[in-house]
Amino acid sequence: MTMSRFHELLIAGALGLAAAGPALAQSTTSAPAGGGSTTTAPAPARSTQDDQVPAGTGSGGIQGQNIFDVKPEVKRDASSEPGYMEQKNGERNKVQPGNNSPMWRAVQGGAEGFTSLPKSQAPEAGNLIQAPVQYPGVRMTTAGEAWRQVRNHWIIPYGGSLLLIVLVAIGIFYFAKGKMGHSDALGGGGRRIERFTPFERAAHWTNAIAFCILAISGIVMAFGKFFLLPIMGQTLFGLLTYLLKNAHNFAGPLFAVSLAVVFFTFLRDNWPQRGDLRWLLGAGGMLSGKELPSHRFNAGEKVVFWGGVLLLGSVVVASGLFLDQLLPGVAYVRANMQVAHMIHAVAAVAMMALFIGHIYIGTIGMRGAYTAMRRGYVDEAWAKEHHEYWYDEVKAGKVPTQRSKPINMASDTGETVRPA
Repeated sequence: MTMSRFHELLIAGALGLAAAGPALAQSTTSAPAGGGSTTTAPAPARSTQDDQVPAGTGSGGIQGQNIFDVKPEVKRDASSEPGYMEQKNGERNKVQPGNNSPMWRAVQGGAEGFTSLPKSQAPEAGNLIQAPVQYPGVRMTTAGEAWRQVRNHWIIPYGGSLLLIVLVAIGIFYFAKGKMGHSDALGGGGRRIERFTPFERAAHWTNAIAFCILAISGIVMAFGKFFLLPIMGQTLFGLLTYLLKNAHNFAGPLFAVSLAVVFFTFLRDNWPQRGDLRWLLGAGGMLSGKELPSHRFNAGEKVVFWGGVLLLGSVVVASGLFLDQLLPGVAYVRANMQVAHMIHAVAAVAMMALFIGHIYIGTIGMRGAYTAMRRGYVDEAWAKEHHEYWYDEVKAGKVPTQRSKPINMASDTGETVRPA
């Protein structure tokens, strides 16, 4: 019984060794020098084809690669099909709707696409490119490009040239003739006459300051890249134009209101009167050296009033308010904004050219003119020399020498005097 049990155990052990034979054959046994324990290394896992290291790249570790050798993954699309470049528009429209010549010709022609936005909120939401138009002086092309050509090929070069011509002409006249007149506004002799009331001066200077802000900012925005950008650089020039653009937008409404006040304030004395035509034909006597007689405002000032303040001023204000989107009940679409900009730019350049002459006469061109507007008073000698008809009316009592409430004012010598 005992012998039989021993045989059974021996057979079971032999079978166990036979089963463990293949696993032992895959293991390696190493004995370190000088004896010690043995270590069995596990067999490496079978690598797939994607995990194989490319030939010649070395063994193990993170491998380096030139980023320019890495090709982007290109997914197959309609352009990958054989004969794609030879497809006709009908075939192209089947595989790539929208990527065909007729579709883009329609877009360039002003065709509108689908949009979920209501027309009242976004009237041009479905329109990518404006339809072709032909503005004066440019060829038939899309409206945006036509506006750009009018601005860059006509308004900028010819408008800038006009302003330069006016400045050069005034400079030549000043150095050739010098200041006009023989006496200052005050100190020439005779009674003091109130030429401008405090209200008239306040209205004038408010409008003048607003105009200067608009003119300087407009010139920088339109022409600054030609004479400021090379000097200041892009960063400073960009900051300057950003600030002036905002100043332009805020000064516009102030100019509009003050312009209306100026118009109605000085309307009474700017109607055509006797002697105006003669003054115009003789250029006011500026070339002959003897100034022609005129009323409170001469014919040149009346041209500035009616042509600059009323006509050009109204056009500039209306188009400017439209560009600022301050007018209710109008459609602010691209076509209307482009036309408004062209009208605004042309009228503004003409207005600046006209007002440059007015500013010249009122500052350095005529003795006493600036003092008259700054302090409001002139004396009889100045009034007779420059506005003889007006002086005759004052002398005859038709026009009062003091039209506002008398106030104490300081004279040039520092003494306090009361106007006559």
